[in-house]
Amino acid sequence: MKGVLHGRMDMAGPITAKLLHIYRLMEDALGDRGWWPAKTREEVVIGAILVQNVSWKNTVIAIERLRERGWLTFPELYRAPVEEIAACVRSTRFYVSKAKKLHAFAAHVCTRYGGRLDPMFDQPLEALREELLGLYGIGPETADDIVLYAAGKPTFVVDAYTRRIFARLGLLREDMPYEAVRRWFMDHLPADTRLFNQYHALIDAVGHHFCTARKPRCSACPLRSVCGYAANLS
Repeated sequence: MKGVLHGRMDMAGPITAKLLHIYRLMEDALGDRGWWPAKTREEVVIGAILVQNVSWKNTVIAIERLRERGWLTFPELYRAPVEEIAACVRSTRFYVSKAKKLHAFAAHVCTRYGGRLDPMFDQPLEALREELLGLYGIGPETADDIVLYAAGKPTFVVDAYTRRIFARLGLLREDMPYEAVRRWFMDHLPADTRLFNQYHALIDAVGHHFCTARKPRCSACPLRSVCGYAANLS
């Protein structure tokens, strides 16, 4: 990943330089996150829908149950009864709603693209994102997960960890709208899929292990040297 950043600092503005410095601090401490952990692009999409408002651990349980039924392709999901999909994904919150979302996505891919993701993902980034946002149950974060991790296009994924960490760093307001935060990152970072992939994964690792909502572990956080929130606690 360091090759992606090599030479960027000379041409960077102050915000870009700070964002890349933050990235390096996280990567030096936490390494390559290897995200998204899935065997196929279909599995990435399914995981992105199932992980909404639930832990990844519970999502994996649901994915494995779908795998046991042979329902990790969209033609198979489209043919599967929604109530049986729901039974497979009970480990996730709002599992009935998520079963309907999975079935709706599968129906869209099968009826419009013959069950194949390639023609869908061949679209330009913003056209693909707009199409995803028009589907049942696909919000901005899920759409960007799919665009970045399944389609391999450089969009920046924003989540609660992103808002919390960068608000505590003094760079953003925690109540900023999703699209404003996404555009801020994309305006100040090189449009590189691998960079956005790793950056988001590192943010989530820091948010999960260190920059928690309550009782953050600031003394062990890789961003403590650049964090005003941590400085105020010391």
